[in-house]
Amino acid sequence: MVRKELTQPPPSDQNWVLSSLEPDQLANAKKHLIPRRHLKGPELLVLWALRLYLLFMVAVVAYQVWIAAR
Repeated sequence: MVRKELTQPPPSDQNWVLSSLEPDQLANAKKHLIPRRHLKGPELLVLWALRLYLLFMVAVVAYQVWIAAR
């Protein structure tokens, strides 16, 4: 069995096709699911560090607002 390669139409043709669709058809044409990415160790470490930093900064801002309101 021969496998056919799927090719995208030229941008001008694609724009013409998308402009001729009705709103609900256009929304369905644009909708495509992107699967979740499985993160490795360093990526998870960076994300958790950012989460902890965010919590720390929220506490700092809350403390500053509390001190300023006194």
